[in-house]
Amino acid sequence: MTPLIKLNDVKMHFTQRKGLHTTTIRAVDGVSFSIDKGETVAVVGESGSGKTTLGRITLRILPPTSGQLVFDGNEITKTKERDLDWFRRVAGMIFQDPYASINPRMQVEQIISEPLVIHKMNKKTRRDKVFQRLEEVKLTPPDVFASKYPYTLSGGQRQKVAIARAMILDLKYIVADEPVSMIDVSNRAEILCLLKEIQTRHGITVLYITHDIATARYFADRIAVMYLGKIVEMGNSGEIISEPLHPYTQALLEAVPEPNPNNLLRERKEIKGEPPRPDNIPQGCRFHPRCFASKRGQCDRMEPQMIEAKPSHHVACFL
Repeated sequence: MTPLIKLNDVKMHFTQRKGLHTTTIRAVDGVSFSIDKGETVAVVGESGSGKTTLGRITLRILPPTSGQLVFDGNEITKTKERDLDWFRRVAGMIFQDPYASINPRMQVEQIISEPLVIHKMNKKTRRDKVFQRLEEVKLTPPDVFASKYPYTLSGGQRQKVAIARAMILDLKYIVADEPVSMIDVSNRAEILCLLKEIQTRHGITVLYITHDIATARYFADRIAVMYLGKIVEMGNSGEIISEPLHPYTQALLEAVPEPNPNNLLRERKEIKGEPPRPDNIPQGCRFHPRCFASKRGQCDRMEPQMIEAKPSHHVACFL
């Protein structure tokens, strides 16, 4: 099967000026992976690990500094924006904050139909598609919700509007950037189930960005664990959760609350300190200053390469 999205050694470096000196921020620092058509891949990691930057690279919102980006067999790494109209019709994004990602001065119908206006679709077709999408995201009756303003909606309803807007162009690929992190806990499961239902019905490929490895377990087919600009472990969701190989993945899983009080008595693997700055990445394994299992003389000198430790389970760790 031809992957829908393929990245080869993609890097995104930003130059920051401090007085007379300039520093390089390595937000994404050599990422390679592919996503098959209809598959959901979750990218998990702490804040500042480069997850959102990676998602925006796959949408060509940010042209990568180097590397190769291929979409459905077409390389679009350096394609000029005026030649990407076809890509903009099939790839989109659901943003993290439903309060900031939609215009508060527009009615719901105007918000959802805006991509259709940009692509010059007639008014009658626009209204039919808006009503269809409102029903699909369970904002019914659609004629009532179409005339509402965002301030009259709850957080969950606003995110449903954002999902309907993303879906209005019949997308093949969606980047969902922490779509439930700004929503009440009571509504998170509903939004994730809705996204999964839409993804399955239309065969959409999804890159799901999250810091919550617990939701990634139920929503994604595969999980990629990202730390300081690099993917350190990647594999099937069930195997990543049940048999994590990288110490960073193990520590992320240890941080997930458990309802069993007996588990509180055992020793937990904790990550100490804060992640290093992306303009001052440590030598060797970039996780070794915080790792509970690092070996002096190896982890602090050499950077581990990604290897296939088990079938379809890759990890970058000397252990």
